[in-house]
Amino acid sequence: MAFLIPALTSALAALMAAGLLAQWRDRRRTFQAVWFVGMACFAIASGCEALAVAWGWDERLYRTWYLTGAVWTAGWLGLGNAFLLGRTRFGYGFALCLALAGLFTFLTPRRFPAEYPDVGLVPLVYLVIAGTLAFAVAAATWLGDWRWPRLAAMGVVGATILSLVLMVTATLPAPGYAIDPATGAPTGAVLPGQLRLLTPFMNVTGALALIFGALFSAYVFMPKRRVLDHSLEPDQPGEQFLFQLLISPVAIAVNFVASLPGAFRALLAGTLHSRVPATLLIAAGALVPTVTDSLNRFGSTEYYAVGKLVGVVLLLAGFLVSSETFDEVRVPFTSIVLRARRSEPEPTGEPVTR
Repeated sequence: MAFLIPALTSALAALMAAGLLAQWRDRRRTFQAVWFVGMACFAIASGCEALAVAWGWDERLYRTWYLTGAVWTAGWLGLGNAFLLGRTRFGYGFALCLALAGLFTFLTPRRFPAEYPDVGLVPLVYLVIAGTLAFAVAAATWLGDWRWPRLAAMGVVGATILSLVLMVTATLPAPGYAIDPATGAPTGAVLPGQLRLLTPFMNVTGALALIFGALFSAYVFMPKRRVLDHSLEPDQPGEQFLFQLLISPVAIAVNFVASLPGAFRALLAGTLHSRVPATLLIAAGALVPTVTDSLNRFGSTEYYAVGKLVGVVLLLAGFLVSSETFDEVRVPFTSIVLRARRSEPEPTGEPVTR
């Protein structure tokens, strides 16, 4: 069972990555290529865990696992959501994800000073970078510049390159890896603090972008009941716009909950847009491994592998359900169609410019 769980996780992630690559080959959508990178990293990291169970950890396997799984996967998947929703007001949400990631990265060594004795001003530098990118993304969204995902990509690609450089130049104490002696789950304990701090920078941004982006997309495409009015139109007076921006998370959350009964009725009637259940599955698929990875960070590693398996199953189910992401479902790199295209109802009550 210890081998089967990560091996199955790796196989499902690889299957999804192959499907995304096939879809990108046909449609050339940027979000599909970015998601492919994220799912390929997911598959490689889980494959490393399966190989480690079968033959034991070594330094190369451990370094590969940490980069692809602990650092890259969530960041690239969240960036895919940025490109998918790039022509909507989700830019404000992504800016919030960046800001929270920078703050969390800055506070982590203060919460665990013994684990980060050598980081110096690095947390402050990461905070400034995250804050600058967050401001730039929010400003571009306000100006209606739908190229803001490229700004987000600068952060993810930059962190990816930096993590690779830090990993290649890092000297690890023998035996060259760290695992929890109780569960055998890998940890980042032997890695330099500058590299480990890129994990919250990428994971918080990516996981929150996946969760918030999926919920935002579901809200856009579900039949809505507005209990609280709000507007993010940029032509408002400055003070009014800032007020609307501040209350928008509460307003959207309240309206989302109020709209759920209507969405359920539409589901039963067969009129609900496929992106609604799909994105709710994606949100759950991002949330589960985020919770188990957080437990791993605080020393509880027993649910680490199971959380990743549940997450990839939910992510795969969400992508297969959505005909917005996949106009038709077919065997990757073949003409065998598993589900043909179907018409979808238009979103109501919330402008989408894509």
